[in-house]
Amino acid sequence: MEKAFLVGVNLNDGEDYLLSLEELGALAQACDMEVVDVAEQTLPEVHKAFYIGTGKVEEVKELALECDADVIIFDNSLSPMQLRNLQERLDKPVLDRSTLILDIFASRARSREAKLQVEVARLQYMLPRLVGLHAALSRQGGGSGALSNKGAGEKKLELDRRVLERRLTELRRELKDVSGERMTQRKRRAGSGMPRVALVGYTNAGKSTLMNAMLDLYGSEEIDIEEKKVMEKDMLFATLDTTVRKIEPGNHHAFLLSDTVGFIHKLPHHLVEAFHSTLEEAREADILLQVVDYSDPHYREQIAVTNQTLKELGADGIPMLYVYNKSDLVMPDDIPGLAGIEPEQLKSQLPIMSENSIYLSAKNRIGMEELIRLIEKKLSGGYRECTLCIPYTDGRAVSYLNEYAVVYETEYLENGVRLRVNCRVEDYGYYERYVVENKSKNIT
Repeated sequence: MEKAFLVGVNLNDGEDYLLSLEELGALAQACDMEVVDVAEQTLPEVHKAFYIGTGKVEEVKELALECDADVIIFDNSLSPMQLRNLQERLDKPVLDRSTLILDIFASRARSREAKLQVEVARLQYMLPRLVGLHAALSRQGGGSGALSNKGAGEKKLELDRRVLERRLTELRRELKDVSGERMTQRKRRAGSGMPRVALVGYTNAGKSTLMNAMLDLYGSEEIDIEEKKVMEKDMLFATLDTTVRKIEPGNHHAFLLSDTVGFIHKLPHHLVEAFHSTLEEAREADILLQVVDYSDPHYREQIAVTNQTLKELGADGIPMLYVYNKSDLVMPDDIPGLAGIEPEQLKSQLPIMSENSIYLSAKNRIGMEELIRLIEKKLSGGYRECTLCIPYTDGRAVSYLNEYAVVYETEYLENGVRLRVNCRVEDYGYYERYVVENKSKNIT
């Protein structure tokens, strides 16, 4: 296991700085590194040449040498010049926060699309920083064929840059094809008329755990539940690949639930850009479930980061429910309405609901039914309860409503099939000719 030495600079950021440095340690651990020491410095602004002060550079060099660190990691993005200067002075591999996150993404990507997205982001980030990546890039280079140099004196740096630019062009072309396939799948799902619900939130808040809990309790009987589950693990960015699963909660409307990549403080811009097609699942959802780790003391800051990222994606106008997960791990006084009860009674008092939020525990399957009701209530504006009598000649309509509406009663009469359903407003309009009775109130 590699030993990592962390370096942070406090630019009068207050708690944001402490949170960011704490997360940097967690990111290093997620990348299978052991954090051996941390150096901090308070500055009015970063040093243009070294990010930290010149005296601090020498101190970091000595401390990293004493604790036998293999790599030095800075808690911010370094400019190409800063990276080059630090590599020369510190005499050890230097990473910044963005590179570390990109490395984690590269190791966790499983699907073809995720691997392409990560590689595109890595190359975009590497291109301007080639000069600081390794000393070998300063050598003179030669060659022949497609990769030949333009002249006898061209540096290897220029050759490497041309190779990366060519690879980046190829990857973007391939990613465009894959993104086209995802768009086709998304249009097909939209055409089914089934509501779309997307899980969003900070990394390690419990989105995958919630997805698996929903599958356990309400997964389609037609699928192998265990095979359709996603990986859940207590670590940052345990899963990257967006998954979409059909949830069929009994006497409630079925919906499509998508799990998206988690967000984090200072998420590299190139990464958000590369994962844009994947994050479209959130932008085109009918409802967003923002999963929050309520046991984390910094959960408010994490909500702010998630909301800001959603705004950048153009998804900030979508109706949202706040799912305060891991509520069983906090003191009762921390949850609205539970002040004064004994801690051991907490689980029996959960979940606690309001119009746009719910306190629950996905791991212990506490509050799942209540969350389903909250989702349906949020979606209810687009549904209507009615009774239809469908002639036997239109069996397709009966089949469609059985799949995409909630059917409360079915009766076979001489002139057709009588159904009492709660269906989409659009479907009500389409089958209105069969309506024999309807309710003006939406079902919640």
